[in-house]
Amino acid sequence: MLKVIGKTIVMYVFVLFITRIMGKREVGQLSPFDLVVAVMIADLASLPLEEKKITLVDGIVPIAVLAVAEILTAFISLKSDTARRVISGSPSILIENGRIIESNLRKSRYNLDDLLAQLREKDVPNIADVEYAILETSGDLSVIPKSQKRPVTPHDLGIPTSYEGLPFPLVTDGQIQYKNLERLNLSVKWLEDRLHKHGVDKIDEVLLASLDAEGNLYVSLKESKVIDKTQLG
Repeated sequence: MLKVIGKTIVMYVFVLFITRIMGKREVGQLSPFDLVVAVMIADLASLPLEEKKITLVDGIVPIAVLAVAEILTAFISLKSDTARRVISGSPSILIENGRIIESNLRKSRYNLDDLLAQLREKDVPNIADVEYAILETSGDLSVIPKSQKRPVTPHDLGIPTSYEGLPFPLVTDGQIQYKNLERLNLSVKWLEDRLHKHGVDKIDEVLLASLDAEGNLYVSLKESKVIDKTQLG
């Protein structure tokens, strides 16, 4: 039993490491080659756990070879458009200027029901509102509505907007994010003072505190602390 547990932990850590070095793409963004590699790694990782005659080395070496092949393939794809098309394929235009391209539907083995379902998922129930629909290599459908059917933006109305930026988490799960404080040239004392204005006495009461580009501090307390404060009040 201990041997099986040890093998499981080793394979888990190794596969996790291999997955991390192979990239951060989501499953839906994997190319056919990436998907094949992922399936093979999952199968190879299970062999040492299922077969007593197969050692950890017998499972680790093939996975390492696949990882190297994946990295090399990704590098080649970055450098060569031809290799990228061969490995990942090319996007297919299914709707162009509002017209369904039937030949591309057939080539992609994509029927009208699939197309209409994907459009509904993109909040476009009426195909007449679509200027372009492109089937990406990941299998996702990109939809570009006709200009008169797109949501109105402040730019369309000539309304000036201020820069929003990205909020910085200053406290997460009761832990101060010192790197973000340093990046914003803020001190722990400043943070404590601002939290105190929000009725927070201790840092460990905070689930999340983040600061936006306009200097507004968002604070959300842990549920247990909210209950405690309610009972005390």
